[in-house]
Amino acid sequence: MANVILFLKHIFPFIITLILWYLAIPFWNPAGILALIPIFYYSFVKPKNNYSLFALIFCFLIDYRCNLLLLWTFLFCLFYAINGFQKYFDVSRMDNDAIHIFLLFTGIGCFILTIGGFTFMNMVNNLWLFAWLGILYPPIVAMNKWIEK
Repeated sequence: MANVILFLKHIFPFIITLILWYLAIPFWNPAGILALIPIFYYSFVKPKNNYSLFALIFCFLIDYRCNLLLLWTFLFCLFYAINGFQKYFDVSRMDNDAIHIFLLFTGIGCFILTIGGFTFMNMVNNLWLFAWLGILYPPIVAMNKWIEK
């Protein structure tokens, strides 16, 4: 039984990312964008072995569903490279599960999406997306911590 629980703890990051990406609903989870929360958390805050390639693939799949030209994939790679300078930036030891870095990550993406095709409705949609991701980050991270224990 202990081996099954250990296996589920190791596979949980992959499963939650897959579920959040798959449950794409146009207003609440457009193109599975909520999958960015576990992607960010398990890539930068609590890094898991063999998760980075999986996260990169799912950033690409989010871009594919959104008809974007590798925006989230590029941002993920950029933040992954910046995170490599852990002498200056150590995201895994930041307060509040690094929500301010996550908001920077999603804020840059939403800002680029807003100025890329500027209309009032596009601006409102991206503000909603930014706010929604910021609101759902703490509960999803809390759920992830609860599952890990």
